[in-house]
Amino acid sequence: MKILAIPVFFFLIATTGQTSRAAYHRDVVYAERSDGELTLDAYVPDGAGPHPAVIIVHGGGWSKGDKQTYVQPLFPVLQDAGYAWFSINYRLAPKHRFPEPAKDVEDAIRWVRLNSVAYNIDPARLALIGESAGGHLVSWVGLTNPAGLVGVVPFYAPHNLLTRAEKIGISENVQNLLGITADMNGENRLALKNASPYYQVTPAAPPFLLIHGTKDKQVAFNQSVSMQKQFRKLRLACDLFTVKGGGHGMSSWSDLDPTWKNYLVQWLRERMRSAPSRQPVR
Repeated sequence: MKILAIPVFFFLIATTGQTSRAAYHRDVVYAERSDGELTLDAYVPDGAGPHPAVIIVHGGGWSKGDKQTYVQPLFPVLQDAGYAWFSINYRLAPKHRFPEPAKDVEDAIRWVRLNSVAYNIDPARLALIGESAGGHLVSWVGLTNPAGLVGVVPFYAPHNLLTRAEKIGISENVQNLLGITADMNGENRLALKNASPYYQVTPAAPPFLLIHGTKDKQVAFNQSVSMQKQFRKLRLACDLFTVKGGGHGMSSWSDLDPTWKNYLVQWLRERMRSAPSRQPVR
């Protein structure tokens, strides 16, 4: 495994304290694996920095999708609010099993911090956003390796794979992710539990914002309700924004209450404001 640093002179982005123009960067390699490169797309706002930043992780049942699928509705929301964003690819099942995709998210975090000068961002003001399977991954990383994250925002994420399987069975996607069968035997139940963010909540957890539609037929709304209760047992910060009538996927919410966008931006702003600003890593 190799994490790549990008030379500062490669990008035409001004250094800290200077004014720069908004810039997009496509297919930037953030890590190398034995079977290929992992890439991301990035957006950096104009104006003086360093800017707050968000790493975005797509869904797709851990087995499909990429940095431009499913998460595109987030891009203009974050851009209009003045955030830099980094949307990543990660290794997919069944070829790559858990926790390999989560390790990719961790490496993306390290890469963004390592290249904070090149992208004119503040490494101390960094949050994670993920949707569906990507929400599972950002929740896992945020709970097991939370250092320096100001917040985590999972959209309609499966947080408890064990209770989900008890209700609907072990889905093919989860079987592929964990390398298990559909049998609810003791070994598989343990594997489901060990890969569930729900059981990783500790007092070290960063603030969470859960966003979920009440009519989600793929990941039950109660997955977010029970996750919030788990946080509250430990008196930890965890907000839940309910999209009434919302199904699975933010792209299907266009005719529903759009206030989730404003709520997301305000929630991020409050978390970023409370973080001590730090100069980019040089």
